[in-house]
Amino acid sequence: MYDFLIIGGGPAGAAAAVYAARKKLKTILITTEWGGQSVVSAGIENWIGDINISGFELAKKLENHVRAQEDIEIVMPDKVFKIEKSGENFKVSTEKGNSCETKTVLVASGARRKKLGVPGEKEFDGKGVAYCSTCDAPIFKNKDVAVIGGGNAGLEAVIDLFPYAKSIKLLEYGAALKGDPVTQDKVKASRKLEIIFNAETLEILGDKFVTGLRYKDRNTGEEKRLDLNGVFVEIGSVPNSDMVKGLVDTNKYGEIIINSKNARTSKIGIWAAGDVTDDPFKQNNISAGDAVKAALDAYSYLTLGDRPYNM
Repeated sequence: MYDFLIIGGGPAGAAAAVYAARKKLKTILITTEWGGQSVVSAGIENWIGDINISGFELAKKLENHVRAQEDIEIVMPDKVFKIEKSGENFKVSTEKGNSCETKTVLVASGARRKKLGVPGEKEFDGKGVAYCSTCDAPIFKNKDVAVIGGGNAGLEAVIDLFPYAKSIKLLEYGAALKGDPVTQDKVKASRKLEIIFNAETLEILGDKFVTGLRYKDRNTGEEKRLDLNGVFVEIGSVPNSDMVKGLVDTNKYGEIIINSKNARTSKIGIWAAGDVTDDPFKQNNISAGDAVKAALDAYSYLTLGDRPYNM
Protein backbone atom coordinates (compact mmCIF):
# COMPACT_ATOMS: atom_id res chain seq x y z
CA MET A 1 0.00 0.00 0.00
CA TYR A 2 1.37 3.38 -1.04
CA ASP A 3 0.59 6.73 0.50
CA PHE A 4 0.87 8.68 -2.74
CA LEU A 5 0.88 7.60 -6.38
CA ILE A 6 2.04 10.04 -9.08
CA ILE A 7 1.13 9.57 -12.73
CA GLY A 8 3.56 11.38 -15.05
CA GLY A 9 7.24 12.30 -15.28
CA GLY A 10 6.98 15.87 -16.51
CA PRO A 11 7.59 19.00 -14.44
CA ALA A 12 4.39 18.39 -12.44
CA GLY A 13 5.12 14.77 -11.60
CA ALA A 14 8.76 15.45 -10.76
CA ALA A 15 7.95 18.42 -8.52
CA ALA A 16 5.34 16.43 -6.63
CA ALA A 17 7.74 13.51 -6.19
CA VAL A 18 10.44 15.71 -4.65
CA TYR A 19 7.99 17.25 -2.19
CA ALA A 20 6.41 13.91 -1.33
CA ALA A 21 9.85 12.49 -0.57
CA ARG A 22 10.64 15.42 1.72
CA LYS A 23 7.44 14.67 3.61
CA LYS A 24 8.49 11.00 3.77
CA LEU A 25 5.36 9.72 2.07
CA LYS A 26 5.62 6.22 0.66
CA THR A 27 5.45 7.24 -2.99
CA ILE A 28 5.40 5.53 -6.38
CA LEU A 29 5.75 7.37 -9.69
CA ILE A 30 4.58 5.76 -12.94
CA THR A 31 5.50 7.35 -16.26
CA THR A 32 6.18 6.55 -19.89
CA GLU A 33 9.08 9.01 -20.03
CA TRP A 34 10.62 12.05 -18.33
CA GLY A 35 10.13 15.65 -19.40
CA GLY A 36 6.55 15.84 -20.61
CA GLN A 37 5.68 17.57 -23.88
CA SER A 38 8.71 19.86 -23.67
CA VAL A 39 11.11 16.98 -24.17
CA VAL A 40 11.11 17.71 -27.93
CA SER A 41 11.89 21.42 -27.55
CA ALA A 42 15.26 22.47 -28.92
CA GLY A 43 15.49 25.37 -26.50
CA ILE A 44 13.35 26.42 -23.52
CA GLU A 45 13.92 29.97 -22.35
CA ASN A 46 11.22 30.36 -19.68
CA TRP A 47 12.06 27.55 -17.26
CA ILE A 48 12.98 29.53 -14.18
CA GLY A 49 16.62 29.13 -13.20
CA ASP A 50 17.85 28.22 -16.68
CA ILE A 51 18.35 30.94 -19.29
CA ASN A 52 18.16 28.35 -22.04
CA ILE A 53 17.80 24.60 -21.75
CA SER A 54 16.83 21.91 -24.24
CA GLY A 55 13.87 19.67 -23.59
CA PHE A 56 16.22 16.70 -23.35
CA GLU A 57 18.39 18.42 -20.76
CA LEU A 58 15.35 19.47 -18.73
CA ALA A 59 14.05 15.90 -18.76
CA LYS A 60 17.40 14.61 -17.44
CA LYS A 61 17.45 17.22 -14.67
CA LEU A 62 13.93 16.29 -13.61
CA GLU A 63 14.80 12.59 -13.61
CA ASN A 64 18.04 13.11 -11.67
CA HIS A 65 16.28 15.24 -9.06
CA VAL A 66 13.60 12.61 -8.48
CA ARG A 67 16.08 9.71 -8.39
CA ALA A 68 18.16 11.58 -5.81
CA GLN A 69 15.28 11.29 -3.33
CA GLU A 70 14.98 8.41 -0.93
CA ASP A 71 12.01 6.04 -0.86
CA ILE A 72 10.57 6.96 -4.28
CA GLU A 73 9.68 3.91 -6.33
CA ILE A 74 9.80 4.60 -10.07
CA VAL A 75 8.01 2.45 -12.65
CA MET A 76 8.91 3.23 -16.26
CA PRO A 77 8.26 2.93 -19.07
CA ASP A 78 4.68 2.12 -18.25
CA LYS A 79 1.31 3.84 -18.54
CA VAL A 80 -1.63 3.92 -16.15
CA PHE A 81 -4.86 3.05 -17.95
CA LYS A 82 -7.32 2.62 -15.09
CA ILE A 83 -7.95 3.95 -11.58
CA GLU A 84 -10.70 2.39 -9.48
CA LYS A 85 -12.01 3.10 -6.01
CA SER A 86 -11.13 0.26 -3.65
CA GLY A 87 -12.73 0.85 -0.27
CA GLU A 88 -11.09 3.96 1.17
CA ASN A 89 -8.20 3.61 -1.28
CA PHE A 90 -7.56 3.34 -5.02
CA LYS A 91 -6.48 0.47 -7.25
CA VAL A 92 -4.27 1.53 -10.14
CA SER A 93 -3.66 -0.68 -13.20
CA THR A 94 -1.08 -0.21 -15.97
CA GLU A 95 -0.78 -1.27 -19.58
CA LYS A 96 2.06 -3.66 -18.73
CA GLY A 97 -0.09 -5.56 -16.25
CA ASN A 98 1.21 -3.94 -13.08
CA SER A 99 -1.24 -2.99 -10.36
CA CYS A 100 -1.04 -1.50 -6.88
CA GLU A 101 -3.13 0.17 -4.21
CA THR A 102 -2.63 3.69 -2.92
CA LYS A 103 -4.28 6.01 -0.44
CA THR A 104 -4.00 9.07 -2.70
CA VAL A 105 -3.33 9.83 -6.37
CA LEU A 106 -1.90 12.76 -8.30
CA VAL A 107 -2.79 12.76 -11.99
CA ALA A 108 -0.01 14.67 -13.76
CA SER A 109 -0.24 12.79 -17.04
CA GLY A 110 -0.22 15.91 -19.23
CA ALA A 111 -1.72 16.15 -22.67
CA ARG A 112 -0.82 15.09 -26.15
CA ARG A 113 -0.75 17.53 -29.03
CA LYS A 114 -3.08 16.85 -31.91
CA LYS A 115 -0.95 15.93 -34.89
CA LEU A 116 -1.50 16.68 -38.55
CA GLY A 117 -0.58 13.16 -39.55
CA VAL A 118 1.18 14.26 -42.75
CA PRO A 119 4.55 13.17 -44.17
CA GLY A 120 7.47 15.06 -42.66
CA GLU A 121 5.74 15.97 -39.40
CA LYS A 122 7.28 13.17 -37.36
CA GLU A 123 10.62 13.31 -39.17
CA PHE A 124 11.15 17.01 -38.42
CA ASP A 125 9.63 17.11 -34.93
CA GLY A 126 12.11 19.23 -33.00
CA LYS A 127 13.93 20.09 -36.22
CA GLY A 128 11.67 22.92 -37.31
CA VAL A 129 8.31 21.39 -36.42
CA ALA A 130 7.13 22.74 -33.06
CA TYR A 131 4.03 22.50 -30.89
CA CYS A 132 4.72 25.14 -28.23
CA SER A 133 5.14 28.74 -29.36
CA THR A 134 5.71 29.96 -25.81
CA CYS A 135 8.65 27.58 -25.53
CA ASP A 136 10.12 27.74 -29.02
CA ALA A 137 9.28 31.11 -30.61
CA PRO A 138 12.68 32.68 -29.75
CA ILE A 139 14.48 29.95 -31.68
CA PHE A 140 12.93 31.24 -34.91
CA LYS A 141 14.32 34.77 -34.72
CA ASN A 142 14.50 36.31 -38.22
CA LYS A 143 13.06 33.13 -39.75
CA ASP A 144 10.10 32.52 -42.04
CA VAL A 145 7.54 30.35 -40.27
CA ALA A 146 4.05 28.98 -40.66
CA VAL A 147 1.38 28.45 -38.00
CA ILE A 148 -1.24 25.82 -38.78
CA GLY A 149 -4.58 26.41 -37.09
CA GLY A 150 -6.83 29.46 -36.93
CA GLY A 151 -8.33 28.88 -33.48
CA ASN A 152 -7.23 30.61 -30.30
CA ALA A 153 -4.14 28.40 -29.98
CA GLY A 154 -3.01 29.33 -33.49
CA LEU A 155 -3.66 33.03 -33.02
CA GLU A 156 -1.79 33.07 -29.72
CA ALA A 157 1.12 31.30 -31.40
CA VAL A 158 1.20 34.07 -34.01
CA ILE A 159 1.33 36.68 -31.25
CA ASP A 160 4.16 34.78 -29.54
CA LEU A 161 6.08 34.77 -32.83
CA PHE A 162 5.64 38.47 -33.67
CA PRO A 163 8.73 39.63 -31.71
CA TYR A 164 10.95 37.02 -33.35
CA ALA A 165 9.90 35.72 -36.77
CA LYS A 166 10.67 37.60 -39.95
CA SER A 167 7.41 36.53 -41.56
CA ILE A 168 4.46 34.36 -40.54
CA LYS A 169 1.99 32.45 -42.69
CA LEU A 170 -1.18 31.41 -40.85
CA LEU A 171 -2.86 28.42 -42.51
CA GLU A 172 -6.53 27.88 -41.70
CA TYR A 173 -8.36 24.80 -43.00
CA GLY A 174 -11.69 26.60 -43.19
CA ALA A 175 -12.91 29.84 -44.71
CA ALA A 176 -12.64 31.92 -41.53
CA LEU A 177 -10.60 32.17 -38.36
CA LYS A 178 -12.14 30.56 -35.28
CA GLY A 179 -10.32 32.44 -32.54
CA ASP A 180 -11.67 35.23 -30.38
CA PRO A 181 -12.45 38.42 -32.38
CA VAL A 182 -10.24 40.55 -30.12
CA THR A 183 -7.28 38.25 -30.78
CA GLN A 184 -8.06 38.21 -34.50
CA ASP A 185 -7.85 42.00 -34.56
CA LYS A 186 -4.43 41.88 -32.90
CA VAL A 187 -2.91 39.46 -35.39
CA LYS A 188 -4.48 41.07 -38.46
CA ALA A 189 -2.90 44.40 -37.54
CA SER A 190 0.62 43.11 -38.20
CA ARG A 191 2.35 43.37 -41.56
CA LYS A 192 4.36 40.28 -40.71
CA LEU A 193 1.31 38.06 -41.07
CA GLU A 194 -0.32 36.55 -44.15
CA ILE A 195 -3.46 34.47 -43.62
CA ILE A 196 -4.16 31.63 -46.04
CA PHE A 197 -7.69 30.24 -45.85
CA ASN A 198 -8.98 26.87 -47.09
CA ALA A 199 -5.47 25.44 -46.79
CA GLU A 200 -5.07 21.71 -46.29
CA THR A 201 -1.52 20.85 -45.26
CA LEU A 202 -0.23 17.90 -47.28
CA GLU A 203 3.45 17.57 -46.37
CA ILE A 204 6.23 19.21 -44.38
CA LEU A 205 9.40 19.42 -46.42
CA GLY A 206 13.01 19.43 -45.32
CA ASP A 207 16.49 17.97 -45.33
CA LYS A 208 18.11 18.03 -41.91
CA PHE A 209 15.67 20.75 -40.87
CA VAL A 210 12.38 22.10 -42.20
CA THR A 211 12.69 23.89 -45.54
CA GLY A 212 9.07 24.26 -46.55
CA LEU A 213 5.49 23.10 -46.60
CA ARG A 214 3.16 21.80 -49.29
CA TYR A 215 -0.57 22.49 -49.07
CA LYS A 216 -3.72 22.27 -51.17
CA ASP A 217 -6.13 25.11 -51.83
CA ARG A 218 -9.42 23.44 -50.92
CA ASN A 219 -11.38 25.76 -53.21
CA THR A 220 -9.40 25.19 -56.40
CA GLY A 221 -7.64 21.90 -55.66
CA GLU A 222 -4.32 23.52 -56.62
CA GLU A 223 -1.25 22.37 -54.69
CA LYS A 224 1.18 25.05 -53.55
CA ARG A 225 4.50 25.28 -51.72
CA LEU A 226 5.77 27.68 -49.07
CA ASP A 227 9.48 28.08 -48.33
CA LEU A 228 9.86 28.09 -44.55
CA ASN A 229 12.27 27.52 -41.68
CA GLY A 230 9.67 26.38 -39.19
CA VAL A 231 6.13 25.06 -38.77
CA PHE A 232 4.07 25.47 -35.60
CA VAL A 233 1.22 22.97 -35.38
CA GLU A 234 -1.52 24.55 -33.26
CA ILE A 235 -4.65 22.49 -33.84
CA GLY A 236 -5.32 21.75 -30.19
CA SER A 237 -4.38 19.11 -27.64
CA VAL A 238 -6.02 16.16 -25.93
CA PRO A 239 -5.66 15.72 -22.13
CA ASN A 240 -4.45 12.30 -20.99
CA SER A 241 -7.35 11.86 -18.59
CA ASP A 242 -8.91 8.62 -19.82
CA MET A 243 -7.85 6.70 -16.71
CA VAL A 244 -10.09 8.84 -14.45
CA LYS A 245 -13.09 9.48 -16.68
CA GLY A 246 -16.24 8.78 -14.69
CA LEU A 247 -14.27 9.00 -11.45
CA VAL A 248 -13.58 12.76 -11.35
CA ASP A 249 -15.34 15.71 -12.95
CA THR A 250 -13.99 16.83 -16.33
CA ASN A 251 -15.00 19.67 -18.65
CA LYS A 252 -16.20 19.32 -22.23
CA TYR A 253 -12.60 19.05 -23.43
CA GLY A 254 -11.82 16.15 -21.11
CA GLU A 255 -9.66 18.30 -18.83
CA ILE A 256 -9.83 17.45 -15.12
CA ILE A 257 -11.53 20.22 -13.16
CA ILE A 258 -9.44 21.29 -10.16
CA ASN A 259 -9.64 23.76 -7.32
CA SER A 260 -6.90 26.30 -8.09
CA LYS A 261 -6.12 26.73 -4.38
CA ASN A 262 -4.94 23.19 -3.80
CA ALA A 263 -5.29 21.16 -7.03
CA ARG A 264 -8.07 19.00 -5.55
CA THR A 265 -10.44 17.22 -7.92
CA SER A 266 -14.08 16.39 -7.26
CA LYS A 267 -13.04 12.99 -5.87
CA ILE A 268 -11.66 12.85 -2.33
CA GLY A 269 -8.12 11.46 -2.50
CA ILE A 270 -7.36 12.45 -6.08
CA TRP A 271 -5.44 15.56 -7.10
CA ALA A 272 -4.42 16.73 -10.57
CA ALA A 273 -1.85 19.17 -11.95
CA GLY A 274 -0.47 20.32 -15.29
CA ASP A 275 -1.82 20.11 -18.80
CA VAL A 276 -4.32 17.37 -17.94
CA THR A 277 -6.30 19.94 -15.92
CA ASP A 278 -8.56 22.86 -16.77
CA ASP A 279 -5.93 25.39 -15.69
CA PRO A 280 -5.86 27.81 -18.65
CA PHE A 281 -2.10 28.41 -18.49
CA LYS A 282 -0.32 25.37 -19.88
CA GLN A 283 3.19 26.17 -18.71
CA ASN A 284 5.92 24.05 -17.10
CA ASN A 285 6.44 26.38 -14.16
CA ILE A 286 2.72 26.52 -13.39
CA SER A 287 2.41 22.74 -13.68
CA ALA A 288 5.23 22.29 -11.18
CA GLY A 289 3.69 24.82 -8.79
CA ASP A 290 0.26 23.22 -8.88
CA ALA A 291 1.83 19.81 -8.29
CA VAL A 292 3.65 21.11 -5.21
CA LYS A 293 0.30 22.37 -3.90
CA ALA A 294 -1.16 18.93 -4.53
CA ALA A 295 1.66 17.08 -2.76
CA LEU A 296 1.50 19.32 0.30
CA ASP A 297 -2.29 19.10 0.42
CA ALA A 298 -2.15 15.31 0.09
CA TYR A 299 0.31 15.23 3.00
CA SER A 300 -2.13 17.22 5.12
CA TYR A 301 -4.94 14.87 4.15
CA LEU A 302 -2.88 11.78 5.01
CA THR A 303 -1.23 12.89 8.21
CA LEU A 304 -3.31 15.66 9.73
CA GLY A 305 -6.78 14.41 8.92
CA ASP A 306 -7.54 17.34 6.61
CA ARG A 307 -10.33 15.82 4.53
CA PRO A 308 -10.65 17.46 1.13
CA TYR A 309 -14.10 18.77 0.35
CA ASN A 310 -16.10 17.99 -2.74
CA MET A 311 -16.19 20.76 -5.32
